[in-house]
Amino acid sequence: MTARGNHGFTLLEVMVALVIVSLSLAGVAGSMGQMIDTANTMRDRTYASWIAQNKITEMRVSGIVPEVGESSGEVDYANTIWAWSADVSETGIESLFKVEVSVSFPGDELPVRKVTGFIGEPIAPGQSNQIWNSDQADRGERR
Repeated sequence: MTARGNHGFTLLEVMVALVIVSLSLAGVAGSMGQMIDTANTMRDRTYASWIAQNKITEMRVSGIVPEVGESSGEVDYANTIWAWSADVSETGIESLFKVEVSVSFPGDELPVRKVTGFIGEPIAPGQSNQIWNSDQADRGERR
């Protein structure tokens, strides 16, 4: 009796294996693309948040009372042009203003990020501590 030496795969087995591998690779490629899109979106939102926070900080440190109304502009940040718009409104509390800054890509109507902050009327440095300390002294408290 002679043993037959069939030691390979048939064409059908190879084709089925290739289909399984190609489907798996397509799924992995789709997942990788989705992860890259998510990472880019997170990066854009982070940059937009920083830009909005910078605009609010610029208004705070300018030392002037902000004017109620809207302002807008563009800024180059992280090798990208960003559009920002700031809406300053009254809060109902004297000398306290609400600032809402929206940041988007130029031409886009939907903002990438919207940040809200509050700005008070500027006072001399250290004056807020004097108010606190005088309140404690009026009550006879010690530090």
